[in-house]
Amino acid sequence: MPVRPQPPKPGLRMKELVALSGLPKSTLLYYVEQGLLPAPVKTSPNMAYYPPECLERLALIKTLQNQHRLPLQKIHNLLLLRDQGQDITPLIELNQAIFGPGGGPLLAREAFLRATGLSPRQLAELLAAGLLLPLQDGGFDQQDAAMGALFAGALARGLKVADLAFYHRLGRQIVDQEMELRHRLTSHLPLAQDAALTLQMVRGARATRSYVIDRLFQRRVASTRDLKDPGAKS
Repeated sequence: MPVRPQPPKPGLRMKELVALSGLPKSTLLYYVEQGLLPAPVKTSPNMAYYPPECLERLALIKTLQNQHRLPLQKIHNLLLLRDQGQDITPLIELNQAIFGPGGGPLLAREAFLRATGLSPRQLAELLAAGLLLPLQDGGFDQQDAAMGALFAGALARGLKVADLAFYHRLGRQIVDQEMELRHRLTSHLPLAQDAALTLQMVRGARATRSYVIDRLFQRRVASTRDLKDPGAKS
């Protein structure tokens, strides 16, 4: 009697998805809970299958996390747009320009303190003052570590966190004005044009901040007689 061929499986079991993606079951279940992955199709109370397309989706999530440093909420929004048929390539390029390449593994709090030389109290004060601004909760990247070490040196020379708080205050004002300008110029544009113009504005804003602040500093120094000249203050 001929063997009846088995019907094709409707998808991947969880253990297969874990093996093929390299991600733990807990992460995959969290992605389903957050809407990053579709819910499985259940064929019985103990049998569930995930679409094979989940592997490509997981690879994209990994890329957006590791190479583009995007938080999961941002990734969720991008995936929604892609599911709606939108080309998200311009948005990925924009995020690459804003956040830069992935900075390696994140440092937990204790590792960050060891790497920077900051005390727990100093770290708490810098976070409260908005002078350290990690992009993700529970971890510090290499840029955070570089600034943390810089702040540790400044504090060791007698500066106080309050002495540096103006950087956050004035920086926030600049960013608020930049965001208002971007909204005024791009709010009426389709998504792709919005992303393209925003990319130009991001590059222009970075160049303008650096140029104007450095030139103000250079002109102030050039106008003084020497390092002790009180005129350097104003």
